[in-house]
Amino acid sequence: MATLTSKQRAQLPDSAFAYIDSTGKRRLPINDASHVRNALARFSQVAFEDDAARDRARLRLLNAAKKHGIMPIGFISAQLEPQRKLPRGQVTFLLADIEGSTELLRRLGDDYASLLADVRRVVRAPVRASKGHVVSARGDDVFAVFEHAPAALDTALEIQRAMQEHSWPGGLECRLRIGLHRGRPELTDTGYVGLSVHAAARICFSAHGGQVVMSAAARSAIGDEADVKRLGAWRFRGLPEPIEIFQAIAPDLPGEFPPLRSAQRAR
Repeated sequence: MATLTSKQRAQLPDSAFAYIDSTGKRRLPINDASHVRNALARFSQVAFEDDAARDRARLRLLNAAKKHGIMPIGFISAQLEPQRKLPRGQVTFLLADIEGSTELLRRLGDDYASLLADVRRVVRAPVRASKGHVVSARGDDVFAVFEHAPAALDTALEIQRAMQEHSWPGGLECRLRIGLHRGRPELTDTGYVGLSVHAAARICFSAHGGQVVMSAAARSAIGDEADVKRLGAWRFRGLPEPIEIFQAIAPDLPGEFPPLRSAQRAR
């Protein structure tokens, strides 16, 4: 990463920084991919003025990561709360992400924080009701984990129903894409690590708003009672093998979506 000179730093717009404090001091440059990666690594070292400032900076950083095609799984894991008694061994991940978050942020401005808070409440309630664990709710992503795969699917469908029924600010439509994946990650002091965590993120981000998709591993653990549609095998960037993907079906939820995004159909 090229170090910014004082002159170069001064010439950057405010939008090129994740955090600007109340005195106007600009921190965490996000002007290019290398600086975004550096900001992800240094985020926990910054002393923010309050939680709201931290949340705003986190959101800008995550949006910058998306813009540059960076999957911030390590950033998410680094901010997990290790004191929680999270399940070990085979677990099912549920990752939910707001579709079109940048456009929603542009339209809502400062009111976007209220929308984020609403989304987190909508997601947390069914996760906790199903005895799952919300391990991260940062930016526009919510990351949860379940010991039992059927509970993860039931929760995903309940979340989508709640999203449909919720009244969003300004009459806007807010939709979540949800991905499920099952694996055996390592649980460290800083959270879950392993290829299955990355796979869960890739699967989630390939979906469309309102859609619930899952890997074959999650589908197998859920059992035959689940109503699903086979979407075929897909290749995801950074993953060594294609993954068979299924879509959850429910009569009270949308069922038709375009082909998966950010993935290539395996031949």
